[in-house]
Amino acid sequence: MLSILDSEFSALNTFIQEKNPSQIFILVDENTHQHCLPTLLGNLDTDVHFEIIEIESGEDAKNISTVVQLWEILSDFEADRKSLLLNLGGGVITDLGGFVASTYKRGISFINIPTTLLAMCDASIGGKTGIDHQYLKNIIGTFAEAEHILVYPEFLKTLDFVELRSGFAEMLKHGLIADVSHWNDLITIEELTPENIAPHIENSMMIKENVVVKDYKEKSLRKILNFGHTIGHAVESLCLKTHHVIPHGEAVALGMIIETKISELENLISPEKAHHIIENIQKYYPYISISAFSNKEIISLMLNDKKNDHGKINFSILEGLGKCNYDYKVSQEHIEQALDYYRNINA
Repeated sequence: MLSILDSEFSALNTFIQEKNPSQIFILVDENTHQHCLPTLLGNLDTDVHFEIIEIESGEDAKNISTVVQLWEILSDFEADRKSLLLNLGGGVITDLGGFVASTYKRGISFINIPTTLLAMCDASIGGKTGIDHQYLKNIIGTFAEAEHILVYPEFLKTLDFVELRSGFAEMLKHGLIADVSHWNDLITIEELTPENIAPHIENSMMIKENVVVKDYKEKSLRKILNFGHTIGHAVESLCLKTHHVIPHGEAVALGMIIETKISELENLISPEKAHHIIENIQKYYPYISISAFSNKEIISLMLNDKKNDHGKINFSILEGLGKCNYDYKVSQEHIEQALDYYRNINA
């Protein structure tokens, strides 16, 4: 179950006092070290010994080499199974830190303290941890629940606009797949600012949590959370391979546009409804060209998606506003038509 600590840090201190860990490790990158760590340390009230571990920021760091380095650091500091890891950062930190915590000595406790909108509304929730390998997103990972999630909306003020916009894509997704009221509320936001977004964060978190508690291991319903990700992850992976990293949320927005078009081609939603969805996503997100990638390359990457079975691509696909199906098989013809539609969307 989702356990959100209050944003004044007192619950974190109470938890640490009750847990009485042998050591505390705080995982940061250079950005959260500078902008967020002083706030955390200024509110941390404990006599437990702690160490700061810094890694490089960005998706490139989310790999097995970084994991090995972190395992070795924990071992060098003689971390035992009573140690506690605080993941202070965005989705890379929470995904990577959770994976390290879940595998070191078969599992130590960790708390996610997300500092980006993407991590607050998506990456820190639900127990998925993971790393990238051979340019494939999150292909190695575990299911491991954070002890708690501490959400401190003031951290959003440390983000640049691109990071804020990236996280907003997951919020839009939550509305599209499960809560039309949430979608309608979000698309009334004229300017993406921390102040305008913050009132909607908890609702977005709860939408994801309500799906997760019904299907923790992603055997059925939880797959709807992957709407926009089948194509989005493929494009993101191809960009990563060519060293042209794009924000995750922008890849998801691209994926949601193309997969919405697939829903229309499959006669699951009307052209009018598809236009409404696509138009409102485009309102917030820049066009990302996929002209450098062929349909064959994109579909080849999609075949590596974790939701697939028996060599078939399983889509999470819209059947209406606030309604999504999963394990939906789409014809290759419609996939290619939707990709071509996106290539010409601004023509």
